[in-house]
Amino acid sequence: MGLRRWVWLTARGLGALSLLAVGAVHLQQYEDLYSAIPTIGQLFVVNFVAATVLGVGLLLPIELVWRRGGAWVAAGLAFGGIVLAAGAYVLLLVAERRPLFGFMEPGYNPNAILTSQVSEIATVALLGVYLVVRHVPVGNRGQRSALRPVSTREVRT
Repeated sequence: MGLRRWVWLTARGLGALSLLAVGAVHLQQYEDLYSAIPTIGQLFVVNFVAATVLGVGLLLPIELVWRRGGAWVAAGLAFGGIVLAAGAYVLLLVAERRPLFGFMEPGYNPNAILTSQVSEIATVALLGVYLVVRHVPVGNRGQRSALRPVSTREVRT
């Protein structure tokens, strides 16, 4: 297995696990504190469900099952995971400084907040590495990207 393949597989797997951690933290906090808070509580559940779907999807060998479109699906799942984790991170920062949907984070559970922030940052970094290493071509200009379809002109040459 080449170094690039090893790097993107590792980054994708660890990114998926950190995304699952993002969802787990939100579920735990929902059950402990936020279930009674309108809108915010429901957003915690949505975060958990979305993180679980995206994280499990990233752990599946999609490219082996669906050879033609698997790379697109995996890239979409990774991008979705980045958006979810970055959005949760930004919304937490906002809620710590000003009301968000009528709620302001009091900051009374620093361990949960730190765990949430670390898992969100790790998700963005790892899935970002995955996308760059897996889908951005390097070196030879003739090298195809995994996402670019093969044209009939390339097949003939």
